[in-house]
Amino acid sequence: MECNLFLDFAFHNSSQENMILCPCKKCGNIYWHYREVVYEHLIVDGFIRGYKKWIFHGECTTSEASSTINPGYPYSGYRQHVREDDMEGMMRDAFNIRSESFQSFPPNYVASDDYNIGGNTFMETRRSVPDEQPNEEAAKFYTLLGEMNEELYEGSKFLKMSFYIRLFHLKCLGGWTGNSLTMLLELLREMFPFAKIPQSCKYMKKVIKDLGIGYNKIHSCPNDCMLYWGDRRNQQSCHVCGKSRWMNRDAEDVNEDEYGPQSRRKLNKILRYFPLIPRLQRLFMSSKTAEFMTWHHDQRTNDGLLRHPADSFAWKSFDNKFPSFASDPRSVRLGLASDGFNPFKIMSTSYSTWPVVIVPYNLPQWLCMKQSSLILSMIIPGEKGPGNDIDIYLQPLIEELKQLWAGVETYDVLRKENFYLRATLMWTINDFPAYANLSGWSTKRRYACPCCAAQTCSQWLYNGKKFCYMGHRRWLDENHRYRFQKALFDGTKELKKAPEQTIGSEILFMLKDMDFSYGKLNQPSNRQTNRRSRDESDDESDEEDDPNEADLWKKRSIFLSCLIGSITYYATILM
Repeated sequence: MECNLFLDFAFHNSSQENMILCPCKKCGNIYWHYREVVYEHLIVDGFIRGYKKWIFHGECTTSEASSTINPGYPYSGYRQHVREDDMEGMMRDAFNIRSESFQSFPPNYVASDDYNIGGNTFMETRRSVPDEQPNEEAAKFYTLLGEMNEELYEGSKFLKMSFYIRLFHLKCLGGWTGNSLTMLLELLREMFPFAKIPQSCKYMKKVIKDLGIGYNKIHSCPNDCMLYWGDRRNQQSCHVCGKSRWMNRDAEDVNEDEYGPQSRRKLNKILRYFPLIPRLQRLFMSSKTAEFMTWHHDQRTNDGLLRHPADSFAWKSFDNKFPSFASDPRSVRLGLASDGFNPFKIMSTSYSTWPVVIVPYNLPQWLCMKQSSLILSMIIPGEKGPGNDIDIYLQPLIEELKQLWAGVETYDVLRKENFYLRATLMWTINDFPAYANLSGWSTKRRYACPCCAAQTCSQWLYNGKKFCYMGHRRWLDENHRYRFQKALFDGTKELKKAPEQTIGSEILFMLKDMDFSYGKLNQPSNRQTNRRSRDESDDESDEEDDPNEADLWKKRSIFLSCLIGSITYYATILM
C-alpha cells in the first residue's frame, strides 16, 4: 500500500519523463529508474530508514525538517556527502553523457562480467531516449561508474572513487610527492586491510586519469630551439643546435645506441601542455557552467557602461569585423596571460618557471577571473625564461586555436544539441617585458612605445643612464591647454599630431620576409652591448629621420599566424 501511494505521488510530481529517483536502501535517491523497477526495489529492499518526507519526489518540507530529515539512519551522512560531491554528475559531464531521462545505466544495458556493479541494475526492454553521446566512451564511463558505486569497505560512508579523488586533492594542495603518498597508502593498507585502498600513487593517478582531465608531456630542446612535437617527435637531437634530447651522467650528448633503452634516459627539458579544446568543451557539457557561457549575451546589462569585457571597444570591434563568429553567443572569447615566477618560494633569479593561463571571458565578471575559472594552458620549465623563444612553446596552443576558429563539434547540455564551438584569442595580459616576448616589439631603449613605434619621442638621460619618454601631449586635442603650457612640461609647446598607428595589414607586409632564429645559442653575445652603444650615440640624431619600422621588430610573433580569418585583427591588437 505504501509503495503504491508513494509511486502515485512521486510520478505525479516527477520532472523526469517516466523515471524517478529510487528511494530504496541500495539506490538511496541517487539512481533514476522506471516505475516497475522502483516498485520491485521497494518490495525487495524497502525504503531508506527515516525517509518520511519525500523531499526528493516533490513533497514540501520546512528547512528545519530538511536539515534533520534522517537523524538516525546510518546512511544519511553518506548520502548527503555523495550528493555534495556529485561524483556521478561530474563523470557524466566528463564523458558527455546526459542524466535527463537516463538512469545510472541505460535501460537496455545488459550487465556483463566486465561491468558488474553489484546487482543494483535490472535489465529493461524499453527504448531509451535517443542520445548523441559518443559510443566509444561508454565502456570507460560504465567502468568508472562501477568504481564510483563501490564502497571503500562494507558499511563505509565513503566510495572508492570519492576516496581516490579526495586523497589526490590533498596531495596537490599539500605539495606531497608521489613517493610520500605511496608510503601513506601502504600504511593505510596495513592498518585497514579490509578497505579497498589503492596500491600506489601511480595506480590511483591512472584511475583518475580516465576522467579525461590530463596533460601532455612534450619534450623540448634545453636551448629553446625546438619542440619534439608533430613531425619532429621522433628526433633524438635538436636540428638547430645539435643538443641531444637526453642527458646522461656525464652531461654529454650521446646517441640512442650508446645509451640503451629510452625508458631509462632522463630528458633535458619537458613542456607540460594542457589541451584547451576538451576543457572548453567541458564548459558546455557541464550543466553547472553551460548557462554562464552565454551570460555576456543573455544576461549582461547593456547600458553603455563598462562592467564586462563585452562592453569594451575591442570586443565590439571584433564583432563588427567577424559577424559570423559573433552571431553565436556560445563563441568563446579568450585572454592569454603569461609571466615568470620563482617556484618553491626561492627568492632568487637562478630559476624561472613560466605558466601560460587562458581566461574565458564569456563568463560573468564575478566568475571569469576566479581561480576556478582560469584554464592552465602550459607550464614552460626553466631555469631561464624563454624570452623571445616563447613562440616555440606556444605552437601546440596555436594549433588548437586554429581548430577552434574553424569550429569543433561540442555538445550543449542546455539546448541538448551538438554545435560547432568556435573560440578566438582577444588579447594578452602581461607586464611590459613579457609584452615584448609575446608581440615581437622591443619594449626597451629608444623606440619602446608599441603605440608610437618608430615615432616614439625619447631622450637619453646622461646622469640617469636611461631613456625617458616624452611627447605624451601629442595625443591630446589640438586646442588642449596642456599643449601650450611650457613651464609645466619640457619648456616647449607641443604642436605635433598624434602618430598614426600601424594597421595589421601593414605589419604583416613588413614582417613577411623576416627571418628569426630561435634558440639561446643563436643570439650573438655582444648584441646588447652594441645596441646600447648605438642608442647612446644616436641621442643627438635628427628626430625627423625616422628609422625603418620593419627593422625595429625583433621577430614575427606566432600570434600573427594564429588564425587565418582574423590575422589582420591580431596584428592590430599586438600593437
